[in-house]
Amino acid sequence: MRWLDRLACALLALAPAFAAAQAPDAAALYGSHCAACHGAQRLGGMGPALLPQSLERLRRDDALKVIREGRAASQMPAFGDKLQAAELAALAAWIYTPVQPAPRWGEDDIRASRTFDDASRQWPARPRWNADPMNLFVVVEGGDHHVSLVDGDRLEVLHRFPSRFALHGGPKFSPEGRYVYFGSRDGWITKYDLWNLAVVAEVRAGLNMRNVAVSSDGRFVMAANYLPHTLALFDADLNLLRTYAAATLDGARSSRVSAVYDAGPRHSFVVALKDIPELWEISYDPKAEPVYDGLVHDHRMGEALARPGYLGVRRTPLDEPLDDFFFDDAYRHAVGTARAAADGSTSAQVVNLDVRRRIATVPLGGMPHLGSGITFDWKGRRVLATTNLKDGVVTVIDMARWQPVKRVATPGPGFFLRSHEKTPYAWVDAMMSPAKDTMTVIDKRTLEPVRTLQPSPGRTVAHVEFTRDGRYALVSLWENEGALIVYDAATLQEVKRLPMAKPVGKYNVGNKLARSEGTSH
Repeated sequence: MRWLDRLACALLALAPAFAAAQAPDAAALYGSHCAACHGAQRLGGMGPALLPQSLERLRRDDALKVIREGRAASQMPAFGDKLQAAELAALAAWIYTPVQPAPRWGEDDIRASRTFDDASRQWPARPRWNADPMNLFVVVEGGDHHVSLVDGDRLEVLHRFPSRFALHGGPKFSPEGRYVYFGSRDGWITKYDLWNLAVVAEVRAGLNMRNVAVSSDGRFVMAANYLPHTLALFDADLNLLRTYAAATLDGARSSRVSAVYDAGPRHSFVVALKDIPELWEISYDPKAEPVYDGLVHDHRMGEALARPGYLGVRRTPLDEPLDDFFFDDAYRHAVGTARAAADGSTSAQVVNLDVRRRIATVPLGGMPHLGSGITFDWKGRRVLATTNLKDGVVTVIDMARWQPVKRVATPGPGFFLRSHEKTPYAWVDAMMSPAKDTMTVIDKRTLEPVRTLQPSPGRTVAHVEFTRDGRYALVSLWENEGALIVYDAATLQEVKRLPMAKPVGKYNVGNKLARSEGTSH
């Protein structure tokens, strides 16, 4: 029987080779079925980029479903009747693997990607529709990658149009409210004319982008990239002006860019870096003071070499990198969340942008989401309130002493907190928990919950935004067959629903431009 043993051993030794021979060739499948739309290096084309960084919020089971069944209202076909189950699974796994060699995206690539509609220069400088342009809502629908424009007075949809895949970071508006700039996760910036209902220009700023910011004077657009490690600065028509390497002063370390926001009163962009403990400020004021890097006894005596302050990087060293941050009302301080310590504790760093150093540390538990914070007056004090992604709590912070004054319990961890200066209430979701179907309404005068709303039991509700006058609160039913749920902000009674395809966010033009105390950057 020894020959049988030898045969069995031989077969076992050959098994991996047989398995390899029968395993689907994912690279070849991608080249045959996907590359024409998504690019040979998976950088995107007619379809979105298929890189791990771009797909981080898409679950692998959902990716497999899209490959098998296609995507409605898009050019993505279904492959379930063309490929076997093992081939579908191999493709789904392939798009989550890093591209080798690592893809590059430089200034020449950015400039080559830009498109511009020359006819836009002649479009009328007035809305084609009859509604208040300052009470217009821009609603991002993630279910089928569209954008709806909603009249905030009549609470009706004015127009709907397709968007780039996976818009992220919130749209930003030009100062007069005519143009909106969208940023997508795979790096595309779209300039859209809200008055004429058409795309003006597009450009690809990077391969994986966090968000965009528009300067308060409307002259500049800046993009924050994860891949490559850069900031990209454009003019209002998306012509590239320059890129900034997100790196230490000596260039030894580079970083992903967590976020960029416009600090309008300062005439500057403020930038958080994810992997380097620095906060950057880039002024677009032509009269900006020179930048002096390093330690200087007295810069007035010319003790260091100065660099131009206009569009130059002014660095503030930190103890730890910031993932995101929030401005106080005067835009003098940036309040950001540092990573959790070894014992799990979390704190916020309060950075004074004028003296360029941390001036306070605020102890916070769990994982606070300061990018969704709001400010309001409470008992004669100005306070900041923030949600928490791990704990069911809203933390209220005294902004004079930089100390927590109240922790308001909620049904579960939430992402968005919103209010308006003309309402006594703040609304918070619990979408990061089993209580995802619950909205909690908090009285800003007492810091106590006054109402729990469950407009669609068992279905996710999140992201409140108010009409310009604060009369109505619009809540997202965050489902593919979802809706905007309109509430009377005073009585807290439901008024109506507008069907939507997973309305992930809605943004009121007037509130954003007026920097309403209850909305986001």
